[in-house]
Amino acid sequence: MRLPTEDERFNPNRPGLCAHLRWKGMFVPSADDPTVPRGGTGLFWCLYTQTCIGPDGGLAEPGQCDSPDRRCHGKGRVE
Repeated sequence: MRLPTEDERFNPNRPGLCAHLRWKGMFVPSADDPTVPRGGTGLFWCLYTQTCIGPDGGLAEPGQCDSPDRRCHGKGRVE
């Protein structure tokens, strides 16, 4: 199994991303500029737990929060 690259793992534009995942870049208004390198800090948090750990105990990051198979995906709680 191939491990994702850091760019893939921390890409906030992944399809199916949980709407409750937050990151600093969401709050900095700026236009996309292909001449400026992406400043991926890797600092993400869950809106519900307000930490880097989701309600199910897993990491709150794009590479983990893009699957509807995750028990808390889109719900903010574990059922």
